[in-house]
Amino acid sequence: MPARRLAAALTALATTLVLAVGCGATDAEPPPRPRPVPQDWNLTFSDEFDGSELDTDRWATCYDWNDDGCTNSGNDEKQWYLPGQVSVGDGRLRLSAQRRSTRGSDDRTYPWRSGMISTGRDDWYGEPRHVFTYGYFEASVRIPAQEGMFPAFWMMPASKFTPPELDIMEFFERTDRVMMYVHWRSPEGDQRARGMFGPVPFPERHHVFAMLWTSDEVSWYVDGVRRFRVTEPERIPHVPMEILINLAVGVPRSPPAPVDSAVMTVDWVRVWQQ
Repeated sequence: MPARRLAAALTALATTLVLAVGCGATDAEPPPRPRPVPQDWNLTFSDEFDGSELDTDRWATCYDWNDDGCTNSGNDEKQWYLPGQVSVGDGRLRLSAQRRSTRGSDDRTYPWRSGMISTGRDDWYGEPRHVFTYGYFEASVRIPAQEGMFPAFWMMPASKFTPPELDIMEFFERTDRVMMYVHWRSPEGDQRARGMFGPVPFPERHHVFAMLWTSDEVSWYVDGVRRFRVTEPERIPHVPMEILINLAVGVPRSPPAPVDSAVMTVDWVRVWQQ
């Protein structure tokens, strides 16, 4: 082969390899690991997001206090959740945050609008779609890289009141450190236990965040590896809970001025139970 043609072929091969490595680094699934699920447990709930729209038999697009949208005022969040910020396509769920002034039904104006899903109710007086007491909960999630976002995968009681609360994953302030919490109420008041794992460049691809919840323990996993565990009896909840996945904005601080949008994607959600 002439030297010029050989050089061109080598350049093309090198370009192909760089592209292949780049694609794998940014959005590849983590290597599979055995799930820490008891052998006699079964898959009782799942969504692979393979359709073209959200399955509303499985999911609501707000909290149980939905009134033409919603927010979590307890965190002083900067977004108003709306169903238009939730979409499904190409095998994934997308929760989109936009810097767009939005008037909430609470007569407040929010600088952002965003999306969330929940297995709960359409409004305060309805029945939740799905509730769970114990299980192994997992989701493949890619968080946004933008500052000021507060993505979370968590569980709250079907009673609509917390604590208890189980936070399978939360990110705030830093995108390279995942936070894991259990909230419970002691005789002295609301308490919580916290675990964390990092630093990892989480926004570069999807990661599997999971939690094993039994009557004796709560354990958190990142890509199949246990990173935090709680076994103290007073900290373990024993009440039915809903699953929530949301992209909140502005906790603990608002996004900087150049940031005007962000997207959180979910490849799948699965629940295993006895």
